[in-house]
This record gives sequence, structure tokens and C-alpha cells, in this order.
Amino acid sequence: MAQTLASMRDRLDRRAVRPYARGMDVVAGLLDGPRARGAFLLRSHLRAPWGMRIEDEAPLTIVPVLRGSGWVGPVVGDTTDPGEHVAAGDVVLLRGPDHYVVADAPTTAPQVVVGPEPDMCRAVDGGPSPMTTLGVRSWGNDPDGETVIVTGTYPMDGEVGRRVLRVLPQRVVLRRGDVDAGLVEMLAREVVQDLPGQEAVLDRLLDLLLISCLRTWLSRDDAPGWYRADADPVVGAALRLIHHDPARAWTVDALAREVGLSRAAFSRRFTALVGEPPMAYLTGWRLDLAADLLLQPDATLTSVARAVGYATPFALSAAFKRVRGVSPAAHRARAGAA
Repeated sequence: MAQTLASMRDRLDRRAVRPYARGMDVVAGLLDGPRARGAFLLRSHLRAPWGMRIEDEAPLTIVPVLRGSGWVGPVVGDTTDPGEHVAAGDVVLLRGPDHYVVADAPTTAPQVVVGPEPDMCRAVDGGPSPMTTLGVRSWGNDPDGETVIVTGTYPMDGEVGRRVLRVLPQRVVLRRGDVDAGLVEMLAREVVQDLPGQEAVLDRLLDLLLISCLRTWLSRDDAPGWYRADADPVVGAALRLIHHDPARAWTVDALAREVGLSRAAFSRRFTALVGEPPMAYLTGWRLDLAADLLLQPDATLTSVARAVGYATPFALSAAFKRVRGVSPAAHRARAGAA
């Protein structure tokens, strides 16, 4: 009986991890990655002068400008970054954990500090905050202020999406016309609603807007090497082999044979386009997948190891700790405490 139960559990584990380990290239993994769950969303109504120093250290924040204009830049003291002016229709992506300032102008000193907790907002000078609640998911210093923005924050990053977070600049500004305006308008309208299922609606709208922004950013010339390499007939084919079957015992020789190049020529081409050698990329992809799979409630270390190409859970644990600095168990515990 114990053996039968163990066999059933193993089959369930394999079924749980299979969708994540098969048929997912890095672009699909990115675009399928955003999974907001109770994301923080707020609509701000602001009249100049206004300024906020954001210290929530969230992995990723998206800020559509609905009306008016403003400035997004670094905290005081960073003279290498002049910040950027933003106007109605623009959308800003901000990668944490760096702090930043959002204000009506670069010369306006922040009046409030926003911390990591949803209710952690204080005046810089210790006095009463100029920002007050203005309704459902709304605040600001004037309900009729000339500037209106929405802030949507992802409190945790998915591990497959972390490959993008590692290369995404600290700040990306997408201008009017770069992003689907309909999604922005829908999010702006829904964020102040309080209807049944509203949290789920807002989470999905935030995901869709983020995906739209990321697709635009990835189409630019400064996109990461692994994205541009996907279009190469040789390296793109190798990337798809790795992504679609991470459990296979890939070697440089095996990948080179599959794409019809010599080992040396393939390795040079892959490294030049992607920015890292084939086996380094393979290890990173496997461990990104493993880190995500480890957070699935029904996955075991054995099933995850098998799904991402490690012969034993001990081999996965050793690689995970070597590359990430923590054991799989510690990774799970840290994520559970977040």
C-alpha cells in the first residue's frame, strides 16, 4: 500500500510540473509569467507642487499617467541620472529594489515617503501627510488635481520572470502610442470600482498591461541578447530545443549536431548572440524553472529535479545552492515568509 501511494504521489508531482517544463520558450515564459495576486493598486489625484519618494522596494511597478504630467527620477544624491519627464498616455516600468521619486517636477522636494507596507506612508518632515484618502483605491492632495496617475505594484517576482528583471533597466518609459491605450483606460476605470471579484479583475488587467509594455520593450534595439537571438536560424533553434525540453541531457555537442554546426562554430555563435555560453545558459534556464516549480504546493524536489534535467534531487540541490547561494528548502521558506 505504501508503495502504491508513493507511486500515485509521484505521478501527481510529474503532472503538476509538466506544464512548466515543456513547451515554454523564454519569451513565452516571460509573457506567461505575470501572475498578480492581490497586487497593490492606487489611483492618485495630484495638484502641484507634489512629490513622493517611493521606498517600497517592490520587484516591479507599473505607472500609467492618465492626465497631466510629472517627473520620475532617482532619490536626491544621484547626479548621474537626470530622470525623465512623463505626460498623459505614457507608462513607466520601475524595477526594484532601488528607491525613486515621482514628482510634478525635478525641482520639487518629496513631501511623503511610501514604504513597503500598504499603509506605510509618512510625511518627510514628520508632520501631517498632504495626501489623504479620496475614495476606493484613491488618494492624493486634491480630488480635482491636474495630474492623475495609477500605480500598480507586483510585491513578488516569479522566478522565470526574473530572467527579464535581471536585464530590465531600472526605469523604462513607454510613450503614448507604445502601449494599448484601451488597457490603460480599462485599468483606470476599474481601479476605483468595488464590485464582486474586483481584485481578480484588477490583477488580470495589470498583468495584461504589463505584458503589453514588455512586448513593446522587447521589440526595441536594446532588448536582451537572448530575445534577439531567438530570430537567428541557428541559435534560435538551439534556444527552442533547450526551452522545450530542459530535462534532456543536453551537451554542446548534442546541440551543435541538432542545428547542423560544428561544436566550436556553434559555441562561438551562441555566446556572441546570447551573451553567455550554451551550458551556462542551460543551467540558468533550468534553475529559473526549478525555482518557480519549487513554489508549487504539490511539487517535490525529486519531481522538480526530473522536470528540469537533474538526475537526482541531490544534484539539483547542489547546483541550486552553488548558483543561487541558498538551498531549495531555504528558497521555499523565504518565499513562504514573503
